[in-house]
Amino acid sequence: MFKKYKLGFDIWSLVLFLIIMIPTFIWSVVPAPNDILRETSITKILDMIASICQVLMIIALCIFINQEQKKLSITPFIIAMITCCLLYFASWTIYYLGIVNTIVILGLTIPPCLAFLFWAIDRKNLIAVIPISIFTICHLIYGIVNFVI
Repeated sequence: MFKKYKLGFDIWSLVLFLIIMIPTFIWSVVPAPNDILRETSITKILDMIASICQVLMIIALCIFINQEQKKLSITPFIIAMITCCLLYFASWTIYYLGIVNTIVILGLTIPPCLAFLFWAIDRKNLIAVIPISIFTICHLIYGIVNFVI
């Protein structure tokens, strides 16, 4: 499996990460009304695991290049990734309108994770799927335990 990979740098993976992080960068300097996301987390160990996996996910997406990946083009996985990004941005917009409910929290949690997963699958980067999957599970538990239950 690892024979298919070479070390390199995938700028588009970094671009995807930065695009997905735009709302978080904005949120870090401009609080939203009814900003429950600033509450202290009760899942600190899980959050630490998620943070580690997030870093590993970005590293894996950016440096492991599957030599069998096709040239970047519009595929069903890329369309799904773009759709997830748009759902994520829509969720942030709704959150900034002061609307906070289970759907919004799940919209802030699931779509960005799926965007990375669809990207990794499209790029045939199965190495990245492992930390993405762990990050997704941790991020989902964090969102549900801290803001839904």
